[in-house]
Amino acid sequence: MKYLVTGGAGFIGSHVAEALISAGHEVGVLDDFSTGKLENVPGGCRVFRVDIRDARAVLDKLAEFRPQGVSHQAAQASVSLSMRDPKADVMTNVVGSLNLFDACVATGVERVVFASTGGAIYGEVPEGQTADESWPARPQSPYAISKLSVEQLLEVYRTQHGLDTAVLRYANVYGPRQDPHGEAGVVAIFMQRLLDGLPLGINARVTAGDAGCVRDYVFVADVVQANLAALAGGLGERIVNVGTGIGTSTRELATKIGAISGRRVAFSSSPPRAGDLKCSVLNATLSRSMLGAQHALDAGLTRTWHWFEERAQDSKSG
Repeated sequence: MKYLVTGGAGFIGSHVAEALISAGHEVGVLDDFSTGKLENVPGGCRVFRVDIRDARAVLDKLAEFRPQGVSHQAAQASVSLSMRDPKADVMTNVVGSLNLFDACVATGVERVVFASTGGAIYGEVPEGQTADESWPARPQSPYAISKLSVEQLLEVYRTQHGLDTAVLRYANVYGPRQDPHGEAGVVAIFMQRLLDGLPLGINARVTAGDAGCVRDYVFVADVVQANLAALAGGLGERIVNVGTGIGTSTRELATKIGAISGRRVAFSSSPPRAGDLKCSVLNATLSRSMLGAQHALDAGLTRTWHWFEERAQDSKSG
């Protein structure tokens, strides 16, 4: 099979591309490299340096490559950035996705898998509860609204143009290659700060000094497995949560990372961030029934820490 991964030079997209290459598929990566890195792209991939907001360029590259399936990972992924600049969020996440879907229809793509967000679309999930796929959508940031809009637009392309689709609503994804210098990805940010000898900042859930927001942290390998199953048609034309069903506060996460690293952890406190949900945990019953067991948080954090530590050592020796 021939697959295209948008955002394939980024954190999640590069892992999806790598797994597809390992499975023997022909893979193309479409990325503007504004945040993605060429070093992330696995060998054997064709690389198309394209801004997804450029409709003509997207169409030209899909017409050249002619993929049968598309894993759509490219996105503006920061809630806080979307609060500051909602127009930029819409241009990348909504207009860019429309450009891609139009190109998919024009070039005969059979299936599109869309990387959405359960961690933002469902809104506040009361502590002790988990949001399944039927949970009402209550987006509270431009980022969440843009992702939900794309889901709804993709349904139009399915019904009106016959495009097979699957939507994966991610929890908070972490793992090797996550950018520690962006505004999203607290695991990567904390690990890099530990390596740099800096305190770990806890953005408050309600009041500065509390344990911080509660999130569902899912390891990137489990997200990759869901993507490959969806590209193969194994999830059907449906929306599927990709999470663990387990909530972890920011302070608890930081404490776990400190224990895994063996380093002393210092904390700093900040007030709540605009757009941050207090609590978001997904019900992952459906995905577990189709994909099996997922990585425990401690196991995933350990693998991620080893990657960050090895990268730091390589940087020093280089």
